[in-house]
Amino acid sequence: MKIDIHSHILPKEWPDLKKRYGYGGWVQLDHHCKGQAKMMKDGKVFRVIQENCWDPEVRIKEMDLSGVTVQVLSTVPVMFSYWAKPQDTLDLAQILNNDLAATVKKYPKRFIGLGTLPLQAPDLAVKEMHRCVNELGFPGIQIGSHVNEWDLNAPELYDIYAAAEQLNCCLFVHPWDMQIDGRMSKYWLPWLIGMPAETTIAICSMIMGGIFEKFPKLKVCFAHGGGAFPYTVGRISHGFNMRPDLCAVDNKVDPRKYLGSFYTDSLVHDCGALRLLTSVIGEDKVILGTDYPFPLGELEPGKLIDSMEDFDSKLKDKLKAGNALEFLGLSRKQFE
Repeated sequence: MKIDIHSHILPKEWPDLKKRYGYGGWVQLDHHCKGQAKMMKDGKVFRVIQENCWDPEVRIKEMDLSGVTVQVLSTVPVMFSYWAKPQDTLDLAQILNNDLAATVKKYPKRFIGLGTLPLQAPDLAVKEMHRCVNELGFPGIQIGSHVNEWDLNAPELYDIYAAAEQLNCCLFVHPWDMQIDGRMSKYWLPWLIGMPAETTIAICSMIMGGIFEKFPKLKVCFAHGGGAFPYTVGRISHGFNMRPDLCAVDNKVDPRKYLGSFYTDSLVHDCGALRLLTSVIGEDKVILGTDYPFPLGELEPGKLIDSMEDFDSKLKDKLKAGNALEFLGLSRKQFE
């Protein structure tokens, strides 16, 4: 069994958001030719996507070819729209969540949904989280690595974490809104360097901000193998102990103590990196994730895990399915 925790999906179409809300900055799909669409933002092409990004039947054919049993679906992060008026972001989140729920309902043994929330308005976000879990049947939510000027330690987000604990709603943290200008404007650096940096900031913010102390039952998984954190945790811990006046201002616990308290996906593209990741984060805490259907993802799902000669079959099964089920609070028999 293979369960992919990290895959993105969009509706085939949605309303003209500039007309609906009265201002720009939104993404629209331009189906300019059969099987492809341009994601347009204020008249400029953001990304060209293929039909596997919106058509679940095309997706299932590709899953069957690559041996993926279940995909955990979440929106494309550019759709988070935390910058917008809260009521408008809520409206868009409901459009996306309702479409996702319809896909999951149609193919319940192949797809699991993670909703999206208007995190810039925590009161609205908590209400939508309740709807996602209680009405739409999602086991979790995808959130961005920061919310405008708030990092993930922001007190404004505490109510969201409390609701997630209460609802047993897991959180999948995805980097977004990286710097794209200046020195980061070349070589695809926002995606190659900016995303891992964003994820590392998110992990450090939650640890040093005491989020795992305040909300010990919170289940969190960070995308892209936890960014740079698994490799730099020694430096982070050393700095924390050398300069507690700068690092230990909100939480006195050494960051190393939280290893084993959160999950990451497996998307690191390198055998040595995956070996380090499972050693540092924990064999029970790493989950197959591919970033399907995008080119920076693992194009042959599970190939890296399967290639690890020093991983036994029990560990490979944990990484490919067991850890995902534990994170999501679901049972294997639901998908057999």
